[in-house]
Amino acid sequence: MTKKEKDKFLMYKGHPLVRFGNIIFYGSVTDKYIIMMQIIEESDYAGVNVKDLKKSSKILIQLQLNGDVKDRIVKETEKDDMAQAMEIASIWLDRALKEI
Repeated sequence: MTKKEKDKFLMYKGHPLVRFGNIIFYGSVTDKYIIMMQIIEESDYAGVNVKDLKKSSKILIQLQLNGDVKDRIVKETEKDDMAQAMEIASIWLDRALKEI
């Protein structure tokens, strides 16, 4: 990925992060693996009464083979907050890309 392409995306630990609704893709579309995170459940912040302010309280994380393959899911788990989800996503993606 060139510097110009990197400037177009939000980056986390060297990999692009793109959100479409409740789905977050982490990793480059040109790599063999990518992470898909789906926000399954949202909840209010404790003590905060703001209409549109929600936190992710259940996130499905999947390490997937990138491309058009039948069995694309390599690993999956659920986490209770976004910080935990991003940490496991980062670890899984880095390890998978090192194995190539």
